[in-house]
Amino acid sequence: MDLLLSEIKKCTECEKFLALGPRPVLAAHKESKIVIIGQAPGLAVHKSGIPWDDKSGDNLRNWMNIEKQDFYDATHIGILPMGFCYPGKGKSGDLPPRQECAPLWHDKVLSKMKQVRLTLLIGKYAQAYYLQDQAKNSLTETVKNFEEYLPHYFVLPHPSPRNNIWQAKNPWFKKDLIPQLQEKVQEILGE
Repeated sequence: MDLLLSEIKKCTECEKFLALGPRPVLAAHKESKIVIIGQAPGLAVHKSGIPWDDKSGDNLRNWMNIEKQDFYDATHIGILPMGFCYPGKGKSGDLPPRQECAPLWHDKVLSKMKQVRLTLLIGKYAQAYYLQDQAKNSLTETVKNFEEYLPHYFVLPHPSPRNNIWQAKNPWFKKDLIPQLQEKVQEILGE
């Protein structure tokens, strides 16, 4: 695994498309029990090199009811974004994750992670890639029907503070989904 992660950290596959250059940000260990597959690092994460080192990460850890020390322990949590590098700024937020990373690296990394019990698919890019035709017509529908994807996948919206309006419009998310997510995370990490 260490050799593979070292190879990924040196990846320049899409360098010409990255305004700030490549800086792959991920975490994985052969003993990871939960894998988080999100979108791509934001600017703050690009600068720090630490996955989910921003407000979105704070929200995600709150949703999971997990402390930073466990979240950043790769024997517990593996982090594989759809795009490993910051894709740059778009008109209304960051650009979508680069499409090269997941097909190039995900299977190689996941094949070494034999202890994974749950994969969190965060946002439409991860859900479209992994669920394919099993995803619903909208992210809201997919997340509302989260139980259909268990026990392997737990689908979530992006935890960005920009999604607070979405959460306010969908009170079932905090009432029904979050308690089940927290219970599942605690069950897996407690083993």
